[in-house]
Amino acid sequence: MSEGIVYLIGAGPGDPGLITVKGKECIEKANVVIYDYLANPKLLEYANESAEIIYVGKMGGNHTKTQDEINDIIVDYCNNGKIIARLKGGDPYIFGRGGEEAQELVKAGLKFEVVPGVTAASAATAYSGIPLTHRDHTATVAFVTGHEDPTKETSKIHWDKLSTAVGTIVFYMGIKNLPNIVENLVKNGRPKETPVAIIRWGSRPDQQTITGTLEDIVTKAREAGIKPPALTVVGEVVSLKKELDWFETKPLFGRKIVVTRAREQASDFAGRLADLGANVIEFPTIKVIKPESWANLDQALDVIDSYDWIMFTSVNGVKFFIDHLKERGGDIRDLKGLKVCAIGPKTAEAVENLGVRVDFTPKEYRAESIIEGLGAENLKGKKVLIPRAKVAREVLPEEMKKLGAEVTIAEAYVTIKPEDKKDEVRKYFENGEIDAVTFTSSSTVTNFVDMWGGAEKAKELMNGVTVASIGPITSDTAKKLGLTPDVEPAEFTTSALADALKNHFKG
Repeated sequence: MSEGIVYLIGAGPGDPGLITVKGKECIEKANVVIYDYLANPKLLEYANESAEIIYVGKMGGNHTKTQDEINDIIVDYCNNGKIIARLKGGDPYIFGRGGEEAQELVKAGLKFEVVPGVTAASAATAYSGIPLTHRDHTATVAFVTGHEDPTKETSKIHWDKLSTAVGTIVFYMGIKNLPNIVENLVKNGRPKETPVAIIRWGSRPDQQTITGTLEDIVTKAREAGIKPPALTVVGEVVSLKKELDWFETKPLFGRKIVVTRAREQASDFAGRLADLGANVIEFPTIKVIKPESWANLDQALDVIDSYDWIMFTSVNGVKFFIDHLKERGGDIRDLKGLKVCAIGPKTAEAVENLGVRVDFTPKEYRAESIIEGLGAENLKGKKVLIPRAKVAREVLPEEMKKLGAEVTIAEAYVTIKPEDKKDEVRKYFENGEIDAVTFTSSSTVTNFVDMWGGAEKAKELMNGVTVASIGPITSDTAKKLGLTPDVEPAEFTTSALADALKNHFKG
């Protein structure tokens, strides 16, 4: 049996992009990933598909496991020769009980390494526009637990020294004890006028910050309904927030936007929306898979040199066509002599990345525009191959056939409806939390409506929600299903759609 090892990894405060390079590498090679409530579940996407995932979260009295039980799980797996990624929110050695877990591993004679993480104090304040130290304000900072029981006879916090000796004080998880914290600071000499900030879910797109002073922060926190997890920051540096706030001032900050695109293609679009500050909910209404049979495409590939044009209508069509071509032992040289039409700039880019020149990309995805570009008078007798999904709009092929073209539609992929996250997303809609839903193809609209049980139920769920469509074809489908688009970009790309959403909400 191989020797086990435990990596005590700081998962950072919430933004999955703040995981360290070493932390990510440890997750990737782990056999077992054990993670906390404050560790962003998106980090689990780095885990190996065969890795065992174990949740041991603890929050506000609702503990899935006690600390002793967590210790036992870690020790048992390590004794069995497993590589364990122990994901802890923030930094494992700053109020993360990582030291206790390390001590248990030492007692058991087991190997471990500590991978530091970005602690919540530095990340949450940075994302709120508050520097922990600043030459004009303070050269000292302290991290303090906010969990202390106010009824204890003695405190481990020396309030008489802490209150005035340190410029910036950050209290971790102290919302329930906020009145007690404020009282002790003021009683021990901190001026009532001292600026205070409370930051909930720091560094995440749903970050919430309120500011005040020691005199009024308790009232403001109560009125704002602030709940854990949150940090309390005390000190003059809080006054810099208005000047240095870069995160909460993003144009889509606070907007919850649903992306219905297939997960494999959603990353660039979701990333662009996130860069604009949006809280992106990935809810793919289509999943792209191989067809049950390649018969139609194989028949076309057997006589590929007999075609005049090959037309790609999506990035998926390019990918699955080329993948299958290679599986047959062929390559892009088999397309020699064919003219290539690509619908849309992203599709054209996917083709050209293969080293194949695109002969024609229409300005608009409309039958008239495409036929005009191909040359209506030259289509008679031409053989055109369209590798695409089996179920798709028939307008273009039918119009080309009317002009005398011989059109072969070869099934290259299938789109199906994934059902995961449906209940979670429904709650967002029912609670009125969704600001916009984006549609990037007719199939995303159709499947979205089907998943909610038809047009009427989907329309009811979407009441008050912005409908964003990538282009006229998708918009036509949405309108037929009772969802009138509020946003449609001039250029039919996801980047343009993100910018259109930004302008819509800014307006």
